[in-house]
Amino acid sequence: MDSHKKAIRATALMALFLLTAIMTACTVTYKFNGASINYNETKSITIADFPIRSSYVWGPMQSIFNNELKDIFARHTRLQQVKRNGDLKIEGEITQYNQRNKSVSSQGYSAQTELSMTVNVRFTNNVNHKQDFEKQFTATATYDTTQSLAAVQEELVTQMVKEITEQIFNATVANW
Repeated sequence: MDSHKKAIRATALMALFLLTAIMTACTVTYKFNGASINYNETKSITIADFPIRSSYVWGPMQSIFNNELKDIFARHTRLQQVKRNGDLKIEGEITQYNQRNKSVSSQGYSAQTELSMTVNVRFTNNVNHKQDFEKQFTATATYDTTQSLAAVQEELVTQMVKEITEQIFNATVANW
């Protein structure tokens, strides 16, 4: 019985050794940078400033959006940002910015307000025009009506801008 246990132990050690050898010999490396771009073909991007075309406006929203859109491509790609004639081109406008009552309290008053932002995007891929598109991206954020919009607006707009720019990034260069 003792020799049987030794044989099982030796077999288990051999299997563990082989598994370790296989795991170290066959390491797979995957570098995630958020984008699936062939940098041999696509080297530059033109990102136009997005004007506000919404009837309701908060002034700083335009610069917050434009800066974040350019920053996300600078952080997650090696594309050179150029003023015109980029291999990729992103342009559009902020088309909607509004708020609406989302829920009502037991007293019949508005308890939460939903703020929403919609951006229309035209994407042109001058390397592969099959990927061109025009579509809208929307994000929402909710705040308690006990707070004033002025008190939470910057935080909520920044949050919605981050969400929309990530949606745009994923739709344009993260084709996975």
